[in-house]
Parts: sequence; C-alpha cells; structure tokens
Amino acid sequence: MFTGLVRDLGVIESIEEVNGNRKFSVRGQIDPKDLTMGASVCHSGVCLTVIDADFSGDAPLWVVEAVPETLRLTSLGSKVAGDCVNLEPSLRLGDELGGHLVFGHVDGLGKIKSIVEEGDGYRVSVEAPEALRPLIALKGSVAVDGISLTIAGVTETGFELAIIPHTFEVTSLGLAKAGDAVNLEADMLARYVSRQMEFR
Repeated sequence: MFTGLVRDLGVIESIEEVNGNRKFSVRGQIDPKDLTMGASVCHSGVCLTVIDADFSGDAPLWVVEAVPETLRLTSLGSKVAGDCVNLEPSLRLGDELGGHLVFGHVDGLGKIKSIVEEGDGYRVSVEAPEALRPLIALKGSVAVDGISLTIAGVTETGFELAIIPHTFEVTSLGLAKAGDAVNLEADMLARYVSRQMEFR
C-alpha cells in the first residue's frame, strides 16, 4: 500500500532480460531500511519487489523484477536504461497519509494529450482507457505514474489535472511530453462503488 506521495525521482541504470522477465537496476534516494529483500517499492505506479540491493555507492542501488504481464500492461515495458521513475516505499502502519491510498496495481495505460502552462503551474490533459473512465470523477483522486493527484476536469476521453510547480519539479511529470504513456490507477473507493453498482 502506498500514498502516491513521491519520495524521489530515481533512474533506471540497467535492464536485464531473464527468461522472459525483466530485471531493472534502479538508483535513488530511498532509505535502506525500505529496501530489504522482499520489500515493496512503487516504481511510477507499479508495485515491485526488491530482490537485491547495494548500499555501497552515493545512493542505494536495488534490483526489481517484472513479469511479462506487468511489462505488457504498464509503461515499464517501454522503459530503457537512463529513464526516470517516481519512487515511493510502501506505507508503514502509523505513517501519515498525505495523498490517497494507492495499491500500486495499474488499471490501465493513459496517454498525455497536452501540457499547458497555467499561472505558475500546469494543466495536464490525459486520455484514459474507456473502461477506466467511469471511475474518474471531478475532484476525485487518481494515481498517474504513482503520483496522487486530484482531478481538475473531466473530458470525453479522460481527465485534466492542475499541477503545482513543486509536483512538476520533483516528479516525472516535469520530463513528460504530449504522447507519453502514463500508468493510471483509479481511486479504490471509486472501484468498489462501481462494482457495487453492477449488482443493482
């Protein structure tokens, strides 16, 4: 479980193909106590398990592994060495919940349609898969590449976000451009409400 509050913008240092799976070596400023064997870390919205770690450098380096389904359904499948990923270790019981509850289970791939300056911040328009659109609500929450964000507008094909300068500076949104794929996770409350409505 995560909060959607990004702790660091890490870098994929290398990628290794192993029997159809893909091992990512990632470097970032995450506390070593959150990188023990088997620990869960959110990588741009995808919950992955730490299978190795090295703390000898200036910043920790760890290895996570993604199976073919994860590579197919998320943006991790198109990542290359040198790409950045939003990082957040798993939520500990008693930690402050500043964002919203995020599973790290991607519901679908979205696409950035536009990024426009709006005052000191930015207006970001995102196209969402059709199956995900009923779970999108004005002023509701959504995780975009693991970032907890509030929906500022709903469109026919997705939603809009109002991004403050800080979020733009410390997450992958500051590196994004129109056409980029983003991992989307709907708010869990919206998911459960939608499921309840199916039985009515």
